[in-house]
Amino acid sequence: MRTARTALSPDNLHLIESVARTGSMAAAARELGLVPSALTYRVRQVEEALDVLLFDRRSRRAQLTPAGTELLRAGEHLMRELDAVAQRVQRIATGWEAQLTVAADAVIARSTLLDLCEDFYRLGAPTRLRLRDETLAGTLETLLTGEADLALGVILDGDALPEIESACLGEVAFVFVVAPHHPLAHAAEPLTPTDMRQHRVVAVSDTSRRGRGLSIGLLPGQDVLTVSSIGDKLQAQLRGLGCGSLPLPMVQGYLDEGRLIAKTTTLPPRIYRPGYAWRPPACGKALSWWLDRLSGPTTRQALLHHHG
Repeated sequence: MRTARTALSPDNLHLIESVARTGSMAAAARELGLVPSALTYRVRQVEEALDVLLFDRRSRRAQLTPAGTELLRAGEHLMRELDAVAQRVQRIATGWEAQLTVAADAVIARSTLLDLCEDFYRLGAPTRLRLRDETLAGTLETLLTGEADLALGVILDGDALPEIESACLGEVAFVFVVAPHHPLAHAAEPLTPTDMRQHRVVAVSDTSRRGRGLSIGLLPGQDVLTVSSIGDKLQAQLRGLGCGSLPLPMVQGYLDEGRLIAKTTTLPPRIYRPGYAWRPPACGKALSWWLDRLSGPTTRQALLHHHG
């Protein structure tokens, strides 16, 4: 007799995901190379073991019930945990991680990050790299939840986290910029909060999935255009869709070309001091290589200033 624990095997979770994705038992059976009756039997075994219905069989298409949806959501987390166990075992056996996930905040220069990936691949190491785009609180969160092994561009607010090690990358100045055709382009300087509040600001959404995240540079009552990346924010401001602050290294070329205009404000200068963080002491060879490269001032400077 199956128990709930034995029913939640990786094979069964994959089987249920296939049915939900393809929309029918028959289609999933073809994809998995099973006889439809065998697949249906296995689904029913899982349902009996959990004492729930995973699919609503009243419609022609296999629709997940709320219980089935929750099972797949939790199952994804379970599979990540199993992958993490496998990686830890492999790291102990060989010293190399099976996969290294690097979460990079929006302020990190992607061209430099890819240069580091290129250098890493020259080692011929067995470790697969995975890059994640994150913003603000979401960058550190990926490390705290175990979704990343290394976080670049985290906000170091002074709160000690005993399970986390961190170091500073450097400083980045943010400048308030608008397109030449934006109403604020020819406004008298310095701009006051009252001046800026009358115009839409472009903001990058925090990728944090826990809590409310962070909001920076927003004034009370100001209209907001929220975008998913700092690259989208730059493009929106180039079009004059809004105003806002961007990293000086990222916009310097546009300022030189006259495609953006920097405006002084009465607000305090915005200096961002990002860092990088990781979890000690389980440090495999791949993470050790990255930490060694990050210890160099040239690499840290390039990650913040060399936007290609």
